[in-house]
Amino acid sequence: MNELEAIVEAFEKTQKLGDTAFLATIVNSKGSTYRRPGARMLITGKGHIVGTIASSCLENDVLEHTRKGMRSLEPIVVTYDIAVDEDITWIGLGCNGVVQILIERLNVDSLLNPIAFFSECLSDREIAVIATVFAVEGAVNVKIGDRLIFPSDGSITTDIPEQTFTTILVKDAQTALYNQQSTVKKYRLASGSVEVFIEVIKPPTPLVIFGGSPDAIPVAKFAKALGWHVTIVDCNASKATHERFSMADKVILSNRELVQKQVCIEKNSAIVVMTHNYQDDREILKMLLPSPVAYLGILGSKARTEHLLEDLRTEEVIYLTEVQRRLYSPIGMNIGADTPEEIALAIIAEIKAVLTNCQGGSLKNYNGSIHQQHQVSDIKVEGFHRNYANA
Repeated sequence: MNELEAIVEAFEKTQKLGDTAFLATIVNSKGSTYRRPGARMLITGKGHIVGTIASSCLENDVLEHTRKGMRSLEPIVVTYDIAVDEDITWIGLGCNGVVQILIERLNVDSLLNPIAFFSECLSDREIAVIATVFAVEGAVNVKIGDRLIFPSDGSITTDIPEQTFTTILVKDAQTALYNQQSTVKKYRLASGSVEVFIEVIKPPTPLVIFGGSPDAIPVAKFAKALGWHVTIVDCNASKATHERFSMADKVILSNRELVQKQVCIEKNSAIVVMTHNYQDDREILKMLLPSPVAYLGILGSKARTEHLLEDLRTEEVIYLTEVQRRLYSPIGMNIGADTPEEIALAIIAEIKAVLTNCQGGSLKNYNGSIHQQHQVSDIKVEGFHRNYANA
């Protein structure tokens, strides 16, 4: 279970118990911070916390805000400037940046309840966008906590009354959905300004492991520890596979003749092929190469994989060069792995690096910021300026 799933589950429990719940979300950050925009935690009226946004000191202070500083139902934004010496001493953090946190009391009856939206995204396994106002200046007909929800089907739900502003926000939500990139934007209107966190909500990473051997177990375990959705496809059709991979979300017993009919590959899936059977691998690759997978890794030597590809070319299996670029073999990052657990760690690390478009390697040798920094510019759009920054 990933963090978002845990928060949704915890909120549902609070509703059954009749307890109140608050959601704290990092909506903006600058400089070095432990978590980035989109990190969130749920706080119940009884003081239980699910999720994390920084360190225990910062989270305890947010908890105090839910107890003392939110007498009304209006959302608030708290800014922690960790670059200031006084805040470093008080909060006790070692990072050197600024964090803005939106704290809101959740209303189960609201059409814009973010938890209900997250639950729907997770259930449908669809990428969607939620845009939340977190700062307002001037005489603007928008307030903190106003939202626009933009699912992948293009339908829109919002409580923002400013039509012109909403039109521009919808376009930016569409862009964020297309790029799958969350953004923080500042819109300059004639009467003031509005800052919005436009967040892309993604379901858990779908990982499909072809192979039911013992060495696939740590791969599945590491993936589940990250909250990924794990499917095991065993072409040996062994009934013991269900017990061996009890941690997996789904187990499919198949054989090489039926695998194409039994397995549906999602667009953003990561695939690991480790059947230890050449003929099985060939049939699996025949199915996977034409598909738009995000990552495809094959256990075995480079020579073995080249032989597999040559066999498929002989069979006139057509696939694009772009697909071959997403094929990784030998599989995994070079970390000196030897044991099944170490190899599994190398595999999961490589998948994570590929999915986040990172090169991997030691951060010690990395020059510049670890996270993508804000790049601010001004664009005049339909009578007002839009100031935006990629988060």
